[in-house]
Amino acid sequence: MEVLPPLTAIRAFDAVARHLSFTRAAAELGMTQAAVSYQIRVLEDRLGPLFRRSRPHIALTPLGRRLAPDTREALALLARAYAQARAATAEVLSITVLPTFAAQWLASNIGAFQLAHPDIAVRLDSTQALEDLSAGSFDLAIRSGRGDWPGLEMHRLMPVTFTPMMAPALARQLPSDCGAEALLTLPLIDEDDPWWRLWFAELGVQYSPRRSGTRMGAQHLEAQAAMAGRGAAMLTPFFYGAELTQGRLVRPFDHAAADGQSYYLCHGRGRVPRKVALFRDWLLPAFAQAQAG
Repeated sequence: MEVLPPLTAIRAFDAVARHLSFTRAAAELGMTQAAVSYQIRVLEDRLGPLFRRSRPHIALTPLGRRLAPDTREALALLARAYAQARAATAEVLSITVLPTFAAQWLASNIGAFQLAHPDIAVRLDSTQALEDLSAGSFDLAIRSGRGDWPGLEMHRLMPVTFTPMMAPALARQLPSDCGAEALLTLPLIDEDDPWWRLWFAELGVQYSPRRSGTRMGAQHLEAQAAMAGRGAAMLTPFFYGAELTQGRLVRPFDHAAADGQSYYLCHGRGRVPRKVALFRDWLLPAFAQAQAG
């Protein structure tokens, strides 16, 4: 097998041939101009002259012109091969997550995890379905409930709470210092949501839906309807801090209903894969800091 010239010399030749400048080639490669000149001499000692030097310009010799395209193509092929190999060995972390959690917090914060761990590709599946982690399709789940799922290790993130929110224009229709029953005069989004009944009951107000059947299926959709002025929506305060601060939503009552459910990060028991451990160790303090802030 014929011995190839050093790869450093080949890369130096490609850079000088493209730029027709030792100075610009050195800047691209992070080398000194003298080092680039030395690498070119290494090749020329084996092959013959590759450049004509007539200051301040240089030009490729006929031999250099024949060699340059093949050198460029070979280096590109080598770069593609290594990129494909790296992609094939990259870890993929699959997470099944509740739509509102994904839309209102995780999507805007996951970039910090990816910057810290660029070798891990994250795949999010936003769904209300309770996916079976033992099936192997997902590595992690972010769920809401009472934490009674068998076979899983669970990390409690925060309690599930709900309170009515609405657009400022709709809130101005409520009398000042009104009680909870005043909400019954306004349109309510997803009236048959059981959280409405629970919230009113905790404040001593009897509640019966005036109509039923229409369900949006996710908090972040109900929030969009509320911000559009379509009615009051039952929302989790933590997820809408920005909308409240910016005045796009108003929370007319301090009381938030709770029924013992919480949000959990869940994964299998036993040996924890590296990618799962890294995500868990990032999420728990990051989410705790977000709540404290």
